[in-house]
Amino acid sequence: MHLSQTMFNYLSGFVTFIYLAGASTVLMNILKRKHFFNPHKVLLGCLVLAILGHSVLVFHSYTINNSFTFDFFNALSLVSLVISGLFFIATITRSTDSLSIIILPFLALAVVLNTNNETNFLVAQSNAAPHLQVHIVLSILAYSLLTVAAFQAILLSFQERALHNRQSNRLMKALPPLQQMEQLLFQALSLGVILLTFALASGFLFIDDIFGQHLAHKTTLSILAWFVFSTLLWGRYFLGWRGQKVVKLTYGGYLALMLAYFGSKFVLQIILG
Repeated sequence: MHLSQTMFNYLSGFVTFIYLAGASTVLMNILKRKHFFNPHKVLLGCLVLAILGHSVLVFHSYTINNSFTFDFFNALSLVSLVISGLFFIATITRSTDSLSIIILPFLALAVVLNTNNETNFLVAQSNAAPHLQVHIVLSILAYSLLTVAAFQAILLSFQERALHNRQSNRLMKALPPLQQMEQLLFQALSLGVILLTFALASGFLFIDDIFGQHLAHKTTLSILAWFVFSTLLWGRYFLGWRGQKVVKLTYGGYLALMLAYFGSKFVLQIILG
């Protein structure tokens, strides 16, 4: 499926609008006590439309190159699509609508940043063997799920501070109970760590020089993130860690993982040009 640059830009604008419309719907529901529509159904509808349009954008890049191109903006768009799908599943099965006011604007920004990316219209040679693509897919799934966990930790932090200071507002009231928020966070972290474990294992298995000069920082930071998240889960299940300690360790692990996935791409492609 090949799109002209004009069609690609129009579709990107549409997807961006739908993501923001979904977030706005939930925000309006939080701020206003009365509404004339079902915000949950509207959010689900927006997610379906956005995911379909976003998939076309990602598939366009894939069909041009017969493989995914992993420059900074394309990788960010692909990760955001996976996050969107995971969030849609979570929204169907659990009360996670309030997360949309943080997650959906991030997804919209990822689409906007990839709109004028010239690699979407240039054929590039891909040297990724099928077994290496398995490693890449596992890595993207792990990063996407742990990104959702990081967003969850942000809301959990706000919720805990509000309860500690005995402050209440409509946003806090719209969030699920604190215990359920923690449960959602640790479910996302647990699944994310499992996927990250398989991603690292496949990397050691399929990549000949995983500590080579061009991969050393990625490997080191990914292992560091794995240790941070694994320590966090161990502390949770054996020592009962809760609260800000959990939030801070989630931030630390995610920062290491973000630098591993996007740090070098950002420096080489954006800063150094």
